[in-house]
Amino acid sequence: QVQLVESGGGLVQAGDSLRLSCAASGRTFSNNAMGWFRQAPGMEREFVAAITGTGVSAAYADSVKGRFTISRDNAKKTVYLQMNSLKFEDTAVYFCAARSDWRYTSNSKVDYDYWGQGIQVTVSS
Repeated sequence: QVQLVESGGGLVQAGDSLRLSCAASGRTFSNNAMGWFRQAPGMEREFVAAITGTGVSAAYADSVKGRFTISRDNAKKTVYLQMNSLKFEDTAVYFCAARSDWRYTSNSKVDYDYWGQGIQVTVSS
């Protein structure tokens, strides 16, 4: 069992930066590939970024590529999402997710086994 707790959200202005953190508890953190998803009001939950268990490989949604960076610290059992040049359309609840296969990233919600409770990010224009 893996428990995930997000932190670092808040209200910022367009162009600002924000870093989300997701702290995991449970077994060996490096056994899990990790992902970030987001959900805006009235919209489907969508993929943002993912990283393998070793941290060697990462994947990004086209909408955030070049602005967001996912990273992880396995010793701290934490995954991060550095968000730069934030836009109004980045406003959403952001969710951290873990999958039991550490080898591959995935942009599909169904591939993730554990989810955090979500944290609000609001970007004012």
